[in-house]
Order: sequence, then C-alpha cells, then structure tokens
Amino acid sequence: MSRMIVILLGIVVATIAEQKTARVRLVPNDIKTRNVTGELILVRNEDNSVQITGRVRGLTEGLHGIHVHEKGDLRDGCMSTGPHFNPENVTHGGQDSPVRHVGDLGNIGASKNGEADVNIKDFVISFTGKNNIVGRAIVVHSGEDDLGKGNTTLSASTGNSGDRWACGIVEAE
Repeated sequence: MSRMIVILLGIVVATIAEQKTARVRLVPNDIKTRNVTGELILVRNEDNSVQITGRVRGLTEGLHGIHVHEKGDLRDGCMSTGPHFNPENVTHGGQDSPVRHVGDLGNIGASKNGEADVNIKDFVISFTGKNNIVGRAIVVHSGEDDLGKGNTTLSASTGNSGDRWACGIVEAE
C-alpha cells in the first residue's frame, strides 16, 4: 500500500514539474465602459522561456500595457488582482530591462479594428518556483506602458499604463 502511495506521489510531482501549458480567458473589468475580451495560451519552451500567444478584442487602436498581477482573484473585477507580480520588490521596467517586476510584459498593439494579436516570449515568468504565474492574473490596461521611463511615481510602479480593461486567471492545463 505504501509503495503504491509513493508511486502515485511520484506521478503527481512529475506531472507538476512537466506542466507546459496554461490558458487565460480575459474578461472585461467593466463591460459598460469597455468590452475587452480575449484568450491567451502560455507554453513553456525547451529553453525555459514562456511563450504567450492569443488575441485580445475590444481595445482602442494603439499600445496597451500587459502585466501579470499578484492575485488570481476576480471577485471585484480586475481591481482584486492586486499590484504587478513583483516578488523581488523592485521598480517597474520593460520586458528587457535589467530591473523589472516579474509581471512586466510590456505592450501589445491593437489595430484600428481593436484587435491585438499577442506574441510575447519571456524568460522571467515561469510555471514553477518563485516566478510561478499559475493562479495569478494577467491584466490588459487602457494605455501604453512607458516601461518605467516616465520619471513619475506611477511610471516606477505601473508603467503609467492606465485603467485595467480586462483580466483573467492563469490556469494550468
């Protein structure tokens, strides 16, 4: 019996360690203001990067900040997701900045029809360890992320990227 339990635990641990995909279903923060929706697929690559692909709809034309937020809680819309995921307690930056929040993923660009095709490759976020984003939320903002270059308090904490227009929980598959 105990041997069977050990084998089952080993299978569970191996499954968790091998987790390679996750999904995010983006829902509007306030459908009356802006009906932003979408779906993102996250895949862990052989080089341990995470590739995020998908489409976001209902945006205004231009750039929109996209970040991993601390909490996977949507009870009060996107406001329940807390601040950017920042386990190192550092300032905000761009995806390629030497200093950045784990959750800083830069911008996505929306066309005139309000759609953004997402294709982000990131080497900081993970499905395991201290940078694990599974169970946290991804948030799409109303404005462009200034990547921490705006010389303001908001720039250093959020990239001054505006309101939270859509969010969804990173769910393992």
